[in-house]
Amino acid sequence: MIIDNLINKGNEILKEEGILSYRIDSELLLSEIIKKDRAFILTNGDHIVSFKEAKDYLKIISRRRKREPLAYITKTKEFWSLDYNVNNDVLIPRPESEIIVDQVIKKFKYKNNTNILDIGTGSGCILLSIIKELKTSSGVGIDKSLEAVNIASRNSKILNLMGRTKFINCDVDNFDFGNYDVIVSNPPYVCTHRMRYLSKDIRDFEPRMALDGGNSGLEIINKVIIKAKKLLKANGCLFIEIGNDQQQKVSSLLLNKGFKLVEKFLDYSKIVRCIMSTKTI
Repeated sequence: MIIDNLINKGNEILKEEGILSYRIDSELLLSEIIKKDRAFILTNGDHIVSFKEAKDYLKIISRRRKREPLAYITKTKEFWSLDYNVNNDVLIPRPESEIIVDQVIKKFKYKNNTNILDIGTGSGCILLSIIKELKTSSGVGIDKSLEAVNIASRNSKILNLMGRTKFINCDVDNFDFGNYDVIVSNPPYVCTHRMRYLSKDIRDFEPRMALDGGNSGLEIINKVIIKAKKLLKANGCLFIEIGNDQQQKVSSLLLNKGFKLVEKFLDYSKIVRCIMSTKTI
């Protein structure tokens, strides 16, 4: 079978299921199977695909048809122009989380030996992207999921950052090591009762542990703030990602714990997605 015929078949299957990105998904999945880039797929429609490759392609099209995220099928996701290994033990890195990376780099690019803690590190994408840019920095990522820690460690090795990063399997409540210039976190912040309203791609495939922020959506955020108060150096910075309607409540939690609100950053939908604060007392 040739590429054009397979792509058309993939398009048909995914479009029928209401997957809006059916065309690019079909192309990227075939690219994954035949180990050629998307440009090759688009310019070599008459290239013959082997029977085994065609069979394997239709298998992963079937997985995508069931709404399994593309990143879990290909086991990779680009973030901050770097490729990260992912699977369903970690959240898929999202563009919104690049806001934290961008702001930390801007604030600390002229400072040396910045020590960073990432609470709930997942794939390690936030911490590792920062460490990659800040050449004299070092960092620790913690996660209560051992599987996530293993993935983050693998990504650190791929990016040649093992000498400057360490990943530890530990819950935020039980971590009491070090003194940090910066703490970053993308904690679970979805209210438990809203979990069922998430899209099928997220609800059925991404780890609940990394999404569910308890009845208020603020349970883990509050723990992060309490821990940051203890582990940050004087005037150290906390960058925390938050949910769509949480800026007022999170701001109050920060002020009550002795933090000074410095700035709020909007995501691509003009929603406050990240709060930067400093430890004052």
